[in-house]
Amino acid sequence: MKSHIILGSIIGFLVGAGFSLGDQCTWATALWRGCVAALVVAVLTRWWSRIWLQSLGEAIRQRRHAGSNPAVKDKPPIKT
Repeated sequence: MKSHIILGSIIGFLVGAGFSLGDQCTWATALWRGCVAALVVAVLTRWWSRIWLQSLGEAIRQRRHAGSNPAVKDKPPIKT
């Protein structure tokens, strides 16, 4: 999860600083806006990656349970 947070903060900093420099702001303004954007995107990335990893673990547990339960194998797949 740390790698997701680091990646999110790098992307947030680059986007925040890039938009600030594109708006003709000073370097100091671009730096603090980039830092704020890095913090916000890192928090959002942490939240998203936690949900994603929990969902992935749940899917793996369901698949293992379905593999060990012969009654589940006999049911036809649900079409959506």
